[in-house]
Amino acid sequence: MRRRTLGKTGLEIPELCLGTWGLSGDGYGPIEETEQDLVIERALALSVTAFETADAYAKGAMETRLGRLLAKHPEAIVITKVGTDRSSTPPQKRFDVDYLREAVTKSRERLQRPIDVLLLHNPSSVPFGRPALKELMQKLIDDGVIKTWGASVGSAEIGRAAIAAGAQVLEVAYSAFYQRELNDLLGTIKDNNLGLLARSVLAHGLLCGQWPTTKTFATDDHRRERWTPDELKKRISQLSAMRPVVTGTVTSLRAAALRFALDEELISSVVIGPKSCMQLDQLLRDAGREPPYLPTSGRTALRNRLANVGIKT
Repeated sequence: MRRRTLGKTGLEIPELCLGTWGLSGDGYGPIEETEQDLVIERALALSVTAFETADAYAKGAMETRLGRLLAKHPEAIVITKVGTDRSSTPPQKRFDVDYLREAVTKSRERLQRPIDVLLLHNPSSVPFGRPALKELMQKLIDDGVIKTWGASVGSAEIGRAAIAAGAQVLEVAYSAFYQRELNDLLGTIKDNNLGLLARSVLAHGLLCGQWPTTKTFATDDHRRERWTPDELKKRISQLSAMRPVVTGTVTSLRAAALRFALDEELISSVVIGPKSCMQLDQLLRDAGREPPYLPTSGRTALRNRLANVGIKT
């Protein structure tokens, strides 16, 4: 597994990171606990030694699971997110200092180790205007509770607010079908030497290219609410723009989508979300062994085709 530097944090991180939202059962429906263990253990065996999670995943159970399974792997890097208060109904976002301090303490206890990267979980820009937030993050670093901090953000505007407040790592959704926010941030990320994590690189499975236009989702699958039937049909038809990339060592649409993200040199690590060992093995094969992940000419042509089918990059 190739490794990249996580910006100015100095942490060396594998270019693929195991995301655990889907594995927790929260995103796509239940996953057997034995399968959860097997996927994490398989990732370690394949040198995928970075893990992305959140205190909200399975109500903290995923952090507990990682704490147990990573106890003998001090080399592993744990990235966790806080800021979702599930003690209220419905859950609410909270980024006040008192709440965050308590949430981080609980995450640290569940993980049984210092937190390598702490991310605020989908905040607005408001918390970053509070001096107390930056002071708390520095104290957590000084006390050895966390090594560095940042935010998982939904827009370039919020990303810039996080950077202005001192964040050293950003996590941003990025895929061949969704490039705008990251493209808007790339210059700022480069100028500030930020660590960058890319999530949703397969667009929640859409870019694997295996769905019929009549695809439906179970009631406990978040994708049921993500697209209307007409929107999903349109998205599936737009996959035609990516099919010419499938050539040579790029053997599937899934491989093309994964390599598209890996090809962005400012990305420190691509977050993948396999729900089984078979899916994990497939993704590692799809990723290829080394750059160039996609030919430069092929990437440029892909951008043009995406524009032609109505996807703005």
